[in-house]
Amino acid sequence: MMPLTPCFPVSGFREMDPENSDCPEERPTGLSQAGLERRLIRLLREVLETILPALLIALLINVFVGQATRVEGQSMEPNLHTNQRLVVEKVSYRFHGPQRFDVVVLKLPNQSEDLLIKRVIGLPGETVEIKNGRVYINGEPLEEPYTVDETRPGRYAKVTVPPLHVYVLGDNRDRSNDSRSFGPVPIESIVGRAWLSYWPLQEMGLVH
Repeated sequence: MMPLTPCFPVSGFREMDPENSDCPEERPTGLSQAGLERRLIRLLREVLETILPALLIALLINVFVGQATRVEGQSMEPNLHTNQRLVVEKVSYRFHGPQRFDVVVLKLPNQSEDLLIKRVIGLPGETVEIKNGRVYINGEPLEEPYTVDETRPGRYAKVTVPPLHVYVLGDNRDRSNDSRSFGPVPIESIVGRAWLSYWPLQEMGLVH
């Protein structure tokens, strides 16, 4: 009786007696290269179908509906603070103009690239005057419970707001760069209205 040479793996290959038909042929295990490629393509398609629409929706929301921003500086103290996070909504001004006392976010091309956060004080056609530490609208003193400082005049102590412009001031009058120095601002320069404070948590709430 002829002895059989056993089948055993050597460096990844199976060595056998060429005349021995009892040794089973080793079959490849795992995914083939073609199967792996199909699986990767399917995974990539699922990722694109999920992530791209989400990114597109986020972009559309950021451009047309609202965006998050951060307060920088002290110009809106004591109501808004440095590093406070806000949601700026962009929808309402598509239906009506800014209202007096709205807190708005501005981007002025002739100023720095940073966004400015100010409060709307004067509306188109109104005469804004600063005297005796107070703001006057068309000769009448304006009640401003949100500020604790006297208002000092700047370069534009008295001005009539042009059409499609607003006059803005910071609540912290001594620390604010506003319409007293750069004049009324075009409404088209308003990014949106500061609507909600969401961080820090103890400051969460609507912006007034």
